[in-house]
Amino acid sequence: MDFNGSGGGNELHNNQFYPSEESKPLLGEISAQQPPPPEGNNNHKAGPCSKRSLLHSSSGMRYKLLQEGDIQVCMVKHPRTFLSKIFTSKYLRRWEPHHLALTDSSLVSATPTGYMEAPLSYSTIEDLQLLSWDNAPKYCVQLSFPGGTVLLQAANSYLRDQWFHSIQWKKKIYKYRKVLNNPSRWDVVLKEIRALVDMALTSPLQDDSIHQAPLHIISTLLAENTNLSAQDYENIIVAIAPLLENNHPPPDLCEFFCQHCRERPRSMVVIEVFTPVVQRILKHNMDFGKCPRLRLFTQEYILALNELNAGMEVVKKFIHSMHGPTGQCPHPRVLPNLVAVCLAAIYSCYEEFINSRDNSPSLKEIRNGCQQQSERKPPMPLRLLRPEPPTPPPTTTLSPPPALPLSPPPSIILVELERNNNTTNTLRKAPAEGDSEPNLIDCLLVSPALNALSIQLPAHANRVLGCFALILKMLSDYDDWRPALASLLQPIPFPKEELKYVIQRFAEDPRQEVHSCLLSVRSGKDGWFQLYSPGGVACDDDGELFASMVHILMGSCYKTKKFLLSLAENKLGPCMLLALRGNQTMVEILCLMLEYNIIENKDTQLQIISTLESTQVGLRMYEQLCDRQRELKELQRKGGPTRLTLPSKSTDADLARLLSSGSFGNLENLSLAFTNVTSACAEQLIKLPSLKQLNLWSTQFGDAGLRLLSEHLACLQVLNLCETPVTDAGLLSLSSMKSLCSLNMNSTKLTADTYEDLKAKLPNLKEVDVRYTEAW
Repeated sequence: MDFNGSGGGNELHNNQFYPSEESKPLLGEISAQQPPPPEGNNNHKAGPCSKRSLLHSSSGMRYKLLQEGDIQVCMVKHPRTFLSKIFTSKYLRRWEPHHLALTDSSLVSATPTGYMEAPLSYSTIEDLQLLSWDNAPKYCVQLSFPGGTVLLQAANSYLRDQWFHSIQWKKKIYKYRKVLNNPSRWDVVLKEIRALVDMALTSPLQDDSIHQAPLHIISTLLAENTNLSAQDYENIIVAIAPLLENNHPPPDLCEFFCQHCRERPRSMVVIEVFTPVVQRILKHNMDFGKCPRLRLFTQEYILALNELNAGMEVVKKFIHSMHGPTGQCPHPRVLPNLVAVCLAAIYSCYEEFINSRDNSPSLKEIRNGCQQQSERKPPMPLRLLRPEPPTPPPTTTLSPPPALPLSPPPSIILVELERNNNTTNTLRKAPAEGDSEPNLIDCLLVSPALNALSIQLPAHANRVLGCFALILKMLSDYDDWRPALASLLQPIPFPKEELKYVIQRFAEDPRQEVHSCLLSVRSGKDGWFQLYSPGGVACDDDGELFASMVHILMGSCYKTKKFLLSLAENKLGPCMLLALRGNQTMVEILCLMLEYNIIENKDTQLQIISTLESTQVGLRMYEQLCDRQRELKELQRKGGPTRLTLPSKSTDADLARLLSSGSFGNLENLSLAFTNVTSACAEQLIKLPSLKQLNLWSTQFGDAGLRLLSEHLACLQVLNLCETPVTDAGLLSLSSMKSLCSLNMNSTKLTADTYEDLKAKLPNLKEVDVRYTEAW
């Protein structure tokens, strides 16, 4: 018979049997294996249960570990008389169907009757063999115990082999657990651990528990024996290293690894054994919330690397190894896992302070078993300070807003202690109802004020904070990681010098999915854009980073007017302050606010003009703005061309030069058909306030340009977009152009839903061409 599961066609002859080759025995256990008899020896006498053991091939099939299943059971007592031999022969043998479960210590039937009335303990099983009958193949496993034999008959060879290997595995694990639970000599224990690891690696069973069970046994061993020497610990770690190549360590083992990293960070075991384990965790872990100790182990491993002589250079090499040598990291889970590790480590630095607010147990207390509430110290009433917004004086002259105090060093947190009513110092009332409880962000984003108490972080916490903030800095240097990193850090702002470099990298990145994350994730929550503005709690550079953010956002934001409106509503003071200091970007912003009539209040307009006139660059740009305004008014008074057609193959630069050569304030009809203009020319088109008809047939004008036109050309009545690359994303923005009465969308990517939406929102639309589109 073929043991590898190919079927039962190869039957053994003449009742010969061969002892099975089991897995590597326990240390000191003698394997009484007999060599197979030579070929041709047909004189072997078999007993009443004629059997043959099959040679086990380690290169055969793989099996899943059985926990329970249906099987036929027969029990044969040792025959002592001639009559008992007759009754135990295979012709009179009785089989019982049972549903057997393989527990940790015994073989148990779901219906404890008949042969399986009592559980069959693994400790009583003396031998385990595979059997086959002549002339009538029946796939059986023989379990020998004192006083008899239990036969398990399966339906086919594969199930028989699966039962055989599963029972053998359970029996071995049961013995190892007993041996390692009561260690006597540690040199013997180490050999047993190596044998256990070899057994798990060579087992034909393919199941997660095959590697996890030995790791749990060793975890229990280490937890119950805490007085081992450092060398014993390292020897055990080296012995179990092969099991960790393809498996996450269990929680108790992670705790042991963390302790080793803290106590012996310079040990070679950290580099040689823990490195592949941590790499596997970062590449394959899907949720640290389900296994927080894996995250803690990764943190301790990184801190151990930081303790080496090279320090952060070793950490940098490790981060580079996780990214890979190519420009694109092949492992999508590495970045979010690294960010989760860094943020958890940074949170732990402030954990003691945060828990002191509400007297909640810390993570360390949770791990060690939280104290009873009665045993804990009474809470210290702390309230985080929030800066009061400055109130500018009501004046028409330029009055720069007072600079708010800068934030304290990142290792210092400022809080306000609530005094008793008997004290003479009366503090401000508690926040109004509806204020959310301060979280990590609030703890890290506080401003100094009077009656404040500074809390200095411990030196160790400061080192941890610096290490993981530098890792975030390293992550931002990889182009392929930067978009996801910006998205992950967007709702979690906290000030740190190294993090400012990360935000600068986001601001310099030309990709919109990166620098758009500088804005707040939702209304009411400050983002990097607000935090680094002058007067913001993280601003310590006089607004230079804020100005660079505004520059990149203005350069890529097609809804310029909308963005200017948001700046005027929320950040007009910081913009005026930076313009007063000569920042060219902010000077341009103020000029655009005046040109597009963003500011309606006359006093505010006068204050902006005073700000512009106070610097040379502002005065020059304001004079240019006035010249343009005067030319426009003069053109409108004198008249000008009302119709203009650009030659075919003209470009955006050609259009810009043409419109800058004269005054086109009265231009009503412009044809750019069959030219090479793109969405970039929209910046020139929005300067034509009288434009009513625009022909863009067969150009490269796209969605971005349509968005900008919809913001400024409210008088446009006729628009031809035939054979342009516009899509629904841009066409939907046309719903704000209520004056449109003729719209040609022939041969565009228009869909039926967008067409119906446009018809509903454009009441004056009378002529529409949607041929060769989905809406046709």
